[in-house]
Amino acid sequence: MANNVKKLLAAGKAVMNGWLVIPSGFSAEVMAQCGFDSITVDIQHGLHDYQSMVQCFQAMQAHPVTPLARVTWNEPGTLGKVLDSGAMGIICPMINTKQDAEAFVSACKYPPRGTRSNGPVRAAMYGPASGYQGTANEETLCIPIIETKTAVDNIDAILDVEGIAGIYVGPSDLSFSMGLPPVLDVELPQILTIFDELLKKCAKRNIFAGIHCASGAYAARAIAMGFRMVSVMNDARMMAAHATSVVAQVRKGSKGVA
Repeated sequence: MANNVKKLLAAGKAVMNGWLVIPSGFSAEVMAQCGFDSITVDIQHGLHDYQSMVQCFQAMQAHPVTPLARVTWNEPGTLGKVLDSGAMGIICPMINTKQDAEAFVSACKYPPRGTRSNGPVRAAMYGPASGYQGTANEETLCIPIIETKTAVDNIDAILDVEGIAGIYVGPSDLSFSMGLPPVLDVELPQILTIFDELLKKCAKRNIFAGIHCASGAYAARAIAMGFRMVSVMNDARMMAAHATSVVAQVRKGSKGVA
């Protein structure tokens, strides 16, 4: 199966990425029908385990979305197992140095480019007729999260690692590491300056930059800044936000509701 995220980016379009924290295939199935280009199963901070991640990938399969995952850590066994289950890209936390980035890419790529073990049990079911292994290195996206001051200081070395497809900015952790409040939709000048520098360095290398947002309005602004992948909230927050809005609307319009 071709990676639609790669096609969209190559065409100069921005990618709208969904985010799953609810460990439910049904939640993934609903989100997959909402128009997202890709959907990320969050194993790090979401409530997912391996089985629920696989169920989400299965639920997405009938829809034209690219399955991604955010892993818990830069650990080869986890990276390989997530890819074997069908992820077409991995968003990996705490990539702070060139060595971290090299280890990440190596664990995600088959020889001779990397050290990934061969055994794509589920992923191979949806690979091309010529064989999953023949295209996996090119189709699998390695996306380090840039979320610390150390990563920003080492960004040139990280971006220069062969196999890095793009970066994903974690605004709250990045702000936190700078001694600032950990929030999304950042308006602090010093963080916006970092965003601008990251975007310039990515553009210079033809590497995309993604970011997590708390609102659709900020996501649109992020695209205008130059970010090519945006995520807004997650399935649980979207459900809660809409439910809260509906309850408020009913209470406001009816005197009979307590």
